[in-house]
Amino acid sequence: MGTNLADKLRTGLKPQQFIDGMTKNQEKFVEWYDAFSWEHEEDKQFFDSLNNRDDLRCLILMADWCGDVVRNVPAVFRALENSGIPVEVLIKEEHPDVMAQFLTGGGEAIPIVIFTDFSGHVLGHWGPRPAHVQAVMTQFKKENPDRQAPDYNEKIQVARQEMGRQYGEGTGYQTVIVKELRDLLSSF
Repeated sequence: MGTNLADKLRTGLKPQQFIDGMTKNQEKFVEWYDAFSWEHEEDKQFFDSLNNRDDLRCLILMADWCGDVVRNVPAVFRALENSGIPVEVLIKEEHPDVMAQFLTGGGEAIPIVIFTDFSGHVLGHWGPRPAHVQAVMTQFKKENPDRQAPDYNEKIQVARQEMGRQYGEGTGYQTVIVKELRDLLSSF
């Protein structure tokens, strides 16, 4: 039981290759990447301690056109960069088979950060957004199931504005991502 992505391991882009190849939003992505700092020393120590494990791999399903990728993945890259966990990027459009296995509320949302063991068995995943931001979209979808409704687009704009407010202006949301990733990684 469970998903296996063995055939995807070692096929993706390295984080720096992804950044270098971005045709959209590169400047903003790098800005969030550079803005990252460890708010809690024990979080940094936790991620450093993952070097003692050699069983973890990370695949991130994403694309440079996506605002949530630009916002969230820099923090994921930074959290994992000293962890010893090999991180690879899978471009969403090139891996529809993987996307189909990691839908959010029935829809395709990215980024999805997938952790596997060394043989590709999926241990868990995170994304597309910090839980408190995603809650806004989850609630919106519950209240607006009909995408054809005349006021759907108007209402989704309001939901997106609210998600922007939940992210906030500064880098506080990055600390939330670090905590959510830490909780996830602590569970396996």
